[in-house]
Amino acid sequence: MKYVFVLLACLWAVPAAAVEPECQLEVPCQIGDRSYHVNVPDGWDGQSPLPVMLHFHGWARTGALPVQHQRISGATGRRSVLLLAPNGVNKTWDFWTSDTEDVAFAAAVIEDAAKRFPIDRENIFISGYSYGSAMAWRYVCENGNDVRALLAVAGTLPQSENCPQAPQEVRHVHGIKDTVMDFPMGPGGDVTYPVALWRAALGCDHVQAQSIGSWSQVEFLTLERTVWEACQHGRVSLDLHNGGHFIPHGWFARQLDELLGLPPSYP
Repeated sequence: MKYVFVLLACLWAVPAAAVEPECQLEVPCQIGDRSYHVNVPDGWDGQSPLPVMLHFHGWARTGALPVQHQRISGATGRRSVLLLAPNGVNKTWDFWTSDTEDVAFAAAVIEDAAKRFPIDRENIFISGYSYGSAMAWRYVCENGNDVRALLAVAGTLPQSENCPQAPQEVRHVHGIKDTVMDFPMGPGGDVTYPVALWRAALGCDHVQAQSIGSWSQVEFLTLERTVWEACQHGRVSLDLHNGGHFIPHGWFARQLDELLGLPPSYP
């Protein structure tokens, strides 16, 4: 019997949070009737402030996929970035107009995560793939003034959209042969058109586009980068490849390395 009392005493001495598993990976964190998933970076010391990448999943998926996806969580986990992946209602996002509850929900996800982890508010990145990329565009369009960078893969808003806010930097990648979220070709075959909205919003109209040339993280996929530096309000870059609708290998890894001033690495 004395061992039972000793065991109970030990359990009472431990805070509840220590005996109940923290929501991570496939176990979602709840915010009212909605939820999000978390992937804590590898080797985090439990104290240092964490840059945050909030990633919107693709259509018919949930946040459980990005937090275990090698090209997403593989990149954040090795770079001390906290990955947050909200769950869309019915596995999709309402990005079509500014009148959407998903922007406020995503903002609430960041605030809820800030109660659980020490976050670095100078380094908030908003990302997404496919429908999630369009949702990431919508988020920074409506609530982007405090966002360090938009990291968008294969999904946009109409370039005629009027955005009241914008992030400090935009980085977009798209496949020329994408037929799922069609490549938004501009007038006269202008392949820089997919970021026309952000060039206007960040005051890049007077800036000459610079072709940085080709780069790759894996030898079977080459990307061509065009950048608009020293814009009035920020910076825009566009990576293009000759493929279709997918997340390029190492793309998130390279963006985070550059943004956080880390030595380039793969994966």
